[in-house]
Parts: sequence; C-alpha cells; structure tokens
Amino acid sequence: MIKIHNKSSKPDNIVSKEHQTIEKIIAIENSLPKFMRDYFIYLKGAVAINSRYAYLNDIKFYCEYLIEESDITASTDISYISENEFNKIKSRDVNIFLGDYCTRYYKNSGDSTTVYENNNRALSRKKSALSSLFKFLYRNEQVDRNIVEGLNPIKLPKPQPDAIKRLYIEELNKLLEVVKTGAGLTEGEKKYWDKTKLRDKAIILLFTTYGLRLKELQELNISSFNFTRKEFVIYRKRAKESIMPLNQSIEAAVKDYIKNERYKNTDDEDALFLSMQQKRLSERSIRKLVKKYTSIALDKPRDSGYSPHKLRATAASTLIEFGFSIYDVQNLLDHDNVTTTQLYSAHKKNSKRDIIANYELDKNEE
Repeated sequence: MIKIHNKSSKPDNIVSKEHQTIEKIIAIENSLPKFMRDYFIYLKGAVAINSRYAYLNDIKFYCEYLIEESDITASTDISYISENEFNKIKSRDVNIFLGDYCTRYYKNSGDSTTVYENNNRALSRKKSALSSLFKFLYRNEQVDRNIVEGLNPIKLPKPQPDAIKRLYIEELNKLLEVVKTGAGLTEGEKKYWDKTKLRDKAIILLFTTYGLRLKELQELNISSFNFTRKEFVIYRKRAKESIMPLNQSIEAAVKDYIKNERYKNTDDEDALFLSMQQKRLSERSIRKLVKKYTSIALDKPRDSGYSPHKLRATAASTLIEFGFSIYDVQNLLDHDNVTTTQLYSAHKKNSKRDIIANYELDKNEE
C-alpha cells in the first residue's frame, strides 16, 4: 500500500502514476551496469520521466544484444558488463546494431519464434538513447572516444499533410450524433451505451474541442474543473500545468455527466471518468471507446476506427478551417514547434483535386 504525501500542485493520481513509472525506472537501473550510475543521475534532470524510461529500456535492449549477439563482452549478465568493455565499442558496432540487427531480429520462446521489425522512426529513437549515453560517458571521461560523431544518419520521412488521418466536418458531426443517439451501435453495445452515454459524450467533446492527449484526458479529476472561473487544469508533457478555458457546451456536458451518470460512492472519489467497475477509466479503455465511435462515423469495421491522437489531429485541422490563427491553435494544442501546426493548415479535403481542376494549361476550345 503506497501512501502519498503530496505537497506539489499536481493531483495525487498524477503523482501516483509518476511513482509507478519511477519504480520501473529503478528496476531497469538496478539491472544495468553500475558504471552507468552517473548517467542515471544525469537523465533525472535532463529529460521527462517517460522519456527517461524509454531511454533506459533501449539501453537495456542494447546491453542484451551485446551479450547475445556480439563478442564485445564476456559477461553473461548485463549488470556485469564493464566500463572497459564499453570503451571498446566503436561507431561501427553501433551502426551494425541499428542498421542490421534492429531492422529485423528474432526471439525464440518455447516452440515459437517471433520476428520483430523496426521502422526508421523506431531506429531513430534507439539511436537517440544510445547517442545520449555515449555522449555522456565521453563527457564524463569514462570512455576515450566520442563515437556518436561516427553514427550513420537515419533518414525520417517528412510528414505529409495528405498522410494526416483526421475526421472531416461531416464525419465529425456524425461522430457527435452517434455518441448522443447510439445510432450505428449493435444491440449489445447499446446496453452499455445507455449507461455511459453522458460520459462518452463528454470524452469525445473534450478530445475534439481541445485536442487533448490521451494521458491528459485520462488523468482529469472532478477537482480539475473550476466551474465558477469557467476553466480546468491539465498536465502536459514534462508535467507542465496548463489552464484551459471552458465553453458552454463542454461545461454542460461535464456537469450533466457528473450530476446524472457518474457513480457517487467510489474508491476513486476525485477521478472524473469512471469505468463500469467504478474505477478510473484506463487509457486502453478510452482508446477502445474512441475507436468504436469513430469506426461508425467513418463507416468502417470496428478495428479500423481512429485513435484519440487522430481526434487531436481532427481538432487542429477543424480549428484552422474555422479560421483560427495557426499560432493560437499551436498554443491550445501545446505543439513545441509551429511547423507541426502548419501541417494541419495545409491539410484540406480534396486540395489536390481542387488545384488540378482549376489549373488546366490546354483547355479544349469549343
């Protein structure tokens, strides 16, 4: 039983969630070589908790590779890989790991073999983790060479506006209609919808109005909302607190759910969105919920529905189509770079068709 003594401005559920991630981080750190301890301390202040967890996972994976697939170390346990052995690693060794092994590798488990493949985006993340480690070890005078300078580039495809998946206005209207009326749901789904329709409507409206990230919505509490001030608080990446204004439709939807549908006697007294088991709704459940409703709006099978991130893209594109400034939308959605927001401004339905239809160089004369 973990008790939280919280003196920060963050709510207890977020502090508890961060604690669970930190416990996983500590477990990975304990399994890695001891000479990396200074690097672990560096990561605490350098990156967000989730990035720190991802980096350490990738570094652990590389250490396992050194034992299983290379002759760089004589150790049979990753915790015993020595600093001297790491000092032998060259740029070429890491390039082989990233460019050859990681693109396709195999893991045997009992009678079955699983094939794993990584695209360039996944390879780039692994490269970032290893670059961070080797840069630090060189700067910390634990290895003799800065091998990062010799790592091969990994070309990432530029994001194209045409590739952005989002709902168009008519599909968005259909989505809201499905959530409000249950149209398109199976008889079995309607039984659950009848008990959760107010909750589901509030969730969909929050996603499509503010472009919230899945984590930001899942962490919402009743205490996050100040209806007197007409605002609510969310916690962005890197635990950055952000105050969001409430409009009439969002305020009405959230109040309606709290008053008329949300369970009153529950262990998660402050959690806003609850499951049928009266527990805080999980990210997995929210993702499944969004996929179900969007599949109907798109007239596609259930497994072809959109994720919450696609509703974030929908919010960005729709806001820009409604005439709001790119910089205002950037601020609302918390994009680090305005070029990300600009992708949504370029994404208009049938834009290619419209351009070509109005640009005919050799029109037939009648």
